[in-house]
Amino acid sequence: MTNHPSLLFRIGKKLITMTSPFLSDEAYLKLLFRYRCGYKLNLASPQTFNEKLQWLKLHDRHQEYEKLVDKIDAKNYVAGIVGSQYIIPTIATWNTIDDIDWSILPNQFVIKCTSDSGGVVVCKDKSKLDIKKAIKKLRKGWGRNYYNQNKEYPYRNLKPRIIAEQYLEDESGYELKDYKIFCFDGEPKFLFVATGRQQHDTRFDFFDLEWNPLPFLNTHPNSGKNLQKPDNFDEMLRVARKLSQGIPHVRVDLYNVKGKIYFGELTFFHNSGMVKFEPMEWDYKFGDYIKLPINK
Repeated sequence: MTNHPSLLFRIGKKLITMTSPFLSDEAYLKLLFRYRCGYKLNLASPQTFNEKLQWLKLHDRHQEYEKLVDKIDAKNYVAGIVGSQYIIPTIATWNTIDDIDWSILPNQFVIKCTSDSGGVVVCKDKSKLDIKKAIKKLRKGWGRNYYNQNKEYPYRNLKPRIIAEQYLEDESGYELKDYKIFCFDGEPKFLFVATGRQQHDTRFDFFDLEWNPLPFLNTHPNSGKNLQKPDNFDEMLRVARKLSQGIPHVRVDLYNVKGKIYFGELTFFHNSGMVKFEPMEWDYKFGDYIKLPINK
């Protein structure tokens, strides 16, 4: 599995995305899913995890989800449920990129668009920051809408803003590992640890709740490292359990910095349900935990 899709693949995806305004959400998802996952999307009786995520896109649509995917509003939601001690301190927020006052930012910070999931600017030394390059990255994220691209309903009417947060670094001294916990109706079942992003060499290592490595790939290669279970892993699971109550499926993303847990984000559609599991049997195993239909 490669981190970098081929040029032909990206062109194909772009062409399909251009059809989004002209097709129903269901027809568009069927077209895109077949291209991305390699098999026909069965919405009448979905079985795999990826299929069920497409079903949820179409049928589990609630306005309150918009606040849960907004990187500013989600902080208030999380603080109200598990406490403000899990919230990364906010330095400043702005309504547009042009409003950013770079002069007030400290030497180290993280700045990102509140509606994006990749365009993050990590600044470890402000004296070396290329502001023009940072703005270019933020503008790319600003123009990204996950409803238009993949029919992720919570993003449909989301208005992008900019947020600057305190810079965090874990015990490695050079990165911030991301613990992403898959929850189903309020119960954690699996997780993966994302590493290497600061080095542009992202790796995903999947585990069960007993910290046994799981033998499959999804999105990125395994790191090959002996990643240790955090001492406060049970607390991380308690946080994930509280934040996922009442939601058929959501991924709770957390950081763990020298024994202190921080909330990252809530992700309703892991990879938008558009990336293959290798081997595919794990697509079914994850899918078994999403119970459809839902009653809401």
